[in-house]
Amino acid sequence: MSFFEEISPEMDRYLENHASSEPDILKRLRKETFQKTTQPHMISGFLQGRLLAIISKMLQPKNILEVGTFTGYATLCLTEGLAKEGKITTIDVNEELAYLPKKYFQESEFSAQIDFQLKDAKDFLKETDEIFDLVFIDADKENYPEYFHLIKSRVKSGAVILFDNVLWYGKVLEENSKQKSTQKIQELNDLVAKDEDFENLILPLRDGINLIRKK
Repeated sequence: MSFFEEISPEMDRYLENHASSEPDILKRLRKETFQKTTQPHMISGFLQGRLLAIISKMLQPKNILEVGTFTGYATLCLTEGLAKEGKITTIDVNEELAYLPKKYFQESEFSAQIDFQLKDAKDFLKETDEIFDLVFIDADKENYPEYFHLIKSRVKSGAVILFDNVLWYGKVLEENSKQKSTQKIQELNDLVAKDEDFENLILPLRDGINLIRKK
């Protein structure tokens, strides 16, 4: 099967039925995302969410950064592995939708560990002196290369960075694409693969996740 062929509903159900169960709070958030937003496909979803949770639990990070909150589904998945005194900073610019992640963050058992900021992530990264153990980026694709450049100095050895949507519905295979978002995702993938300070693998889960580890 091509990575870009749609997985059959039967296979999708099989994968979900043979993965660890989704916490109830995430089930409710996923349902409300589909009810209340115009682009619910932007949510990380069940399988990707379980991947984020498992990676977070493996690392037990003290400091997580998420760029692109949307409704907060991925945020809550990432909190599952937080160290006892750890925190996650999640950043978005969508003020109109902010009520939805805030609602579920307040309800979460990790509410005191979630710092939700409405601001430009590039500004945040230029201003902060924090060092992160785990970074998840699912935001404006045209800034992916800049995010990588800004984050490089903000992660320590052994830290993990994840970029979402790096296969871009197969458009990364296009040569001389005129679409800027496609060009920038191609640029990111090239940058990461050539950077000797990192090791990486693109996982063909959903629309592709670039899994990157700082050496």
